[in-house]
Amino acid sequence: MLALLGLFTIIIIAITIIRIGAIALELTGLSPEISAFQAQSAFSGTGFTTDESESIVSHPVRRRIVRLLILTGNAGITSIIAALILTFLGESTLILSVRILVLLIGLIIIFFLSRSKLIYKGMEKIIKKALSQHTSLSLLDYQEILGLRKGYTVSTIKVKKNNWVVGKQLHDLNLPLEGILILSIQRLVEGKEKFIGAPQADTLIKEGDILICYGRGEASKQLSLRGKGKTGDNEHLKGVEREGKIREAERQTGETLRP
Repeated sequence: MLALLGLFTIIIIAITIIRIGAIALELTGLSPEISAFQAQSAFSGTGFTTDESESIVSHPVRRRIVRLLILTGNAGITSIIAALILTFLGESTLILSVRILVLLIGLIIIFFLSRSKLIYKGMEKIIKKALSQHTSLSLLDYQEILGLRKGYTVSTIKVKKNNWVVGKQLHDLNLPLEGILILSIQRLVEGKEKFIGAPQADTLIKEGDILICYGRGEASKQLSLRGKGKTGDNEHLKGVEREGKIREAERQTGETLRP
């Protein structure tokens, strides 16, 4: 039975380590979904070959976090296998049946506890505080800074031939009036990718550009679908009007409204 308790302890520690790694990756700017997946992949040693992994290995802080997850994962998986063998080694059929039942019940309880939002938020606060106090990692809570929990998003828009923004300069689009900022533009020039950071007001938007936008999620989505012509112009005016109403409501309530 001690081996079984040891197994549960190791599993809980492993889940905690993965959660710490996921939150640390999230604080470097990765989305919660990508952070959780990459932390699990690094700890288990499987699946760490996706496109997102390139943004990790090229980032010094993320690389350190993943390296620690891989090292602890190797020890953790070995310990789990050893504890599992000791749990069922040399026991009678009755005891084996009881231990299997206890193991299943324990795993179910651990699973639901690990999925609890209340426990997650509590762990998140503790982990963030511990990381800031006891590590030298340069961590920023980008979700808090950018208001990503309050309806704002950082999204990409692939500019198509008939998109409303094609052939216009940024100052002509008046996107800030819709609550949208263009943070950067990725553009192919003679077969090579060109990055335009913090584009100026006179920057011309071209077909094939990838716009990195910051703003309310619904506004960015509508912009990506907006076509050329008067219809697009009317949709822009509606977007400006909608953003104006939201801003006015925020001024009256003093709270940020989700789109």
